[in-house]
Amino acid sequence: MRWVIIGAGAVGGLIGARLFERGADVMLVARGDHFQTIDAAGLRVEYPETTTTCRVPVANQISSVAFGPDDVVVLATKSQQSADALAALSLDAPSNTPIACAQNGVENERLALRRFPNVYGVCVMCPATHLEPGVIRAHRAPIAGILDLGRYPSGVDVTATQLATGLSTAGFLSEAKPDIMRWKYKKLLLNLGNAIEAICGPEHRARTLYNLAYREGVACLDAAAIPYATDREDALRRGDLVPRPPGGKPRGGSSWQSMTRGTGNIEADYLNGEIVLLGRRHAVATPVNDVLQRLANQLAATRTPPGSMTEDDILALVS
Repeated sequence: MRWVIIGAGAVGGLIGARLFERGADVMLVARGDHFQTIDAAGLRVEYPETTTTCRVPVANQISSVAFGPDDVVVLATKSQQSADALAALSLDAPSNTPIACAQNGVENERLALRRFPNVYGVCVMCPATHLEPGVIRAHRAPIAGILDLGRYPSGVDVTATQLATGLSTAGFLSEAKPDIMRWKYKKLLLNLGNAIEAICGPEHRARTLYNLAYREGVACLDAAAIPYATDREDALRRGDLVPRPPGGKPRGGSSWQSMTRGTGNIEADYLNGEIVLLGRRHAVATPVNDVLQRLANQLAATRTPPGSMTEDDILALVS
């Protein structure tokens, strides 16, 4: 099996590096300066007590990858980049290629299933940071995170079991779960604070705002009869490995990293925007998530750094 990691950022880069370090066949797909640095000097992974450099193979575009029958694709881009990545994949990868969506949100699997029949959801609890080309910072070791997965929309098959075994060998906790989307919807609720962290900065614990956004999310999932893992299940699965800090969001999370790097876009449409969409479909008011979605998009588009607004500033905009 060869692992083709599309999106070698904090999560994808860490997955690829750890697989490669343990002898797996890996190909990364990265862009721009990140690709150039990895290609020239390798991918540096900074752990809490050590640093490694992996000379892992890397391509700068999907069309440069010569796909084969034994490849599995790990889609680790931000959700707003998934449609373009999948369109490119559909031109070059065999139609039966397994696609594992190691991403926040719940839309990626649906997008993948439009083009590929073998789709797997991955519930990512993997604290890592990518802020400079060629460098990933892993915040946990020796176990780097939790990457449970299952077939989409449900079930476990031989491929799911093989993927979980491979990720476990690479130093992640990974189980094949038949109800993986139930866990991903719980993660969606926890990710509703990502926009707050991106707007206000990681030091600003906007608990009131996050709690309001979370309640709207729960109301929408309940109205839509969408199951999600309980707080107890989530806490038991995380254990002491990936503790959930106050406010439900890790410091320096994915949206904050996008805003800090000034990428010009952010994943709010697929986090807070998912709740807004469900609210509109099921007549549930979502004023907090609506404001967070719009603000995050506006500030990302203007490349405004985190910390430009406070919790009170945002609450004043909620009608």
